Amino acid sequence: MKKLIWILGISVLAVVVTKAQDPAKVDPEHYKVLLDNQYVRVLDVHHKPGEKSPIHSHPNHVVYSFTDSTVKFTSSGGTTDTRTAKAGQVVWRNAETHSAENVGKNEEHALDIELKK
Repeated sequence: MKKLIWILGISVLAVVVTKAQDPAKVDPEHYKVLLDNQYVRVLDVHHKPGEKSPIHSHPNHVVYSFTDSTVKFTSSGGTTDTRTAKAGQVVWRNAETHSAENVGKNEEHALDIELKK
């Protein structure tokens, strides 16, 4: 019985780790960590038109767009959401897990400020 509980616990942990993938680790080509402290982590994000990022997670975060862009996000459940941003726009995002694809004509360049507290 103890062995079954241990296996179940490891399985649950594996699912949680799979769902909470760090964008800077799974896609360092597009996500660079600029600052990481006890309060925030700041990511510099770049996607050229047509480029994609695999599924990853963010805690609650604020996104500042440097460029006009159109990005399609696909949730871990398969739901899609296409978001258009204007240069200089700042938006709040609740914690989320998604993949991203630049479906626009411009390079996406943004700061993604992930909150830790």
